[in-house]
Amino acid sequence: MVNLIWTVVVVLVILWLLGFSIHIGGTLIHLLLVLALIGIVYNLLIGRRII
Repeated sequence: MVNLIWTVVVVLVILWLLGFSIHIGGTLIHLLLVLALIGIVYNLLIGRRII
């Protein structure tokens, strides 16, 4: 599950960078960045829980 979250985060960041450099998408670019940041924070919080 953790690998899946990191994969989604990496894909979102790559799409954000592509959209930002090509200047398409407008608000969608920033939405992708926010989703990637939420994924990173979620992974950091969940990853620290060792039961």
